[in-house]
Amino acid sequence: MGSSPLSLRIQADPPPRLDKALARDVPEAAALSRTRLARLVAEGAVQVNGQVITDPKARVTEGDHVTLVVPEAAESPIAGEDITLGVVHEDADLIVVNKPAGMVVHPAPGTPGGTLVNALLHHCGDSLSGVGGTRRPGIVHRIDKDTSGLLVAAKTDRAHHGLAAQFARHSVDRVYRAVVHGVPEPNDPRLRGLRGVSFETGGVLRIATGLARHRTDRQRQAVVFEGGRAAVTRARVLERFGVPPACALMECWLETGRTHQIRVHMTHAGHGLVGDPIYGGRRKPSARALGEAASAAVGAFPRQALHAAVLAFDHPVTGARLRFEAPLPEDMLALLRALRA
Repeated sequence: MGSSPLSLRIQADPPPRLDKALARDVPEAAALSRTRLARLVAEGAVQVNGQVITDPKARVTEGDHVTLVVPEAAESPIAGEDITLGVVHEDADLIVVNKPAGMVVHPAPGTPGGTLVNALLHHCGDSLSGVGGTRRPGIVHRIDKDTSGLLVAAKTDRAHHGLAAQFARHSVDRVYRAVVHGVPEPNDPRLRGLRGVSFETGGVLRIATGLARHRTDRQRQAVVFEGGRAAVTRARVLERFGVPPACALMECWLETGRTHQIRVHMTHAGHGLVGDPIYGGRRKPSARALGEAASAAVGAFPRQALHAAVLAFDHPVTGARLRFEAPLPEDMLALLRALRA
């Protein structure tokens, strides 16, 4: 497999470390993140004034001549598969897709194929310049197999690094639509007294807890108040169904993005998602409140009623703010039609 040498001069007033100077002075077109550059240094792929340097902290000065030998991206061990993708946006750096419910994002022992990554490898082909030295899409966030909606993946190392940084500092906007059991009302004394739950201006429900893996069921996450990873969800009621109200359409947005976060938090609040097989959402509400047909539709809904509807972030190369919206899938629309009827 070949490689491509890249030569450059260190510009004026360089940072004191080689890796930082490279991150500043390597042309943007090379699409190399600082993490990737540091790895190239450690691998002996960088020469300064003809001498191989393997210490990313090595000092450099203005005018130093640097040569990087960037190996061609290795082919991914994961096979591409010709699976239809709902592409919402695509450019040289990234791709945004509307994932259907039922599709796993990344191959795992139980799901070696048929995943979003398999589909992206086939769809993107040679436009994947390599993430971390491998020709693969850079997955920076995930949504559950049976959650539908928007997901962004990087096509270059630089875009992967830039997107991951935005997710780490919580500057990505992610808004979900969910159908839940019951209606979380600000005047509910039970919610007012529930630890981790509060209401903000405009009746916005705020749930702030730690989340950790359940102690006995490894498939579940659990609310904790000692340890765990901090998680904050906000939600508001968009529509109420039934007399008295027995279900609600919610808009939920994430300050953090933990595994199963919305599902666990809404269950903690006593308003689990309709159809959720793990967190107890598969129950049939009162036919007296909703009517027989709507009650049956809720009881039969086959997955958690959750859709990643809005995704907004800064383009990791151009800096432009991008915002995408995906309409509700047909199964959730049918559920809402039944509830409205």
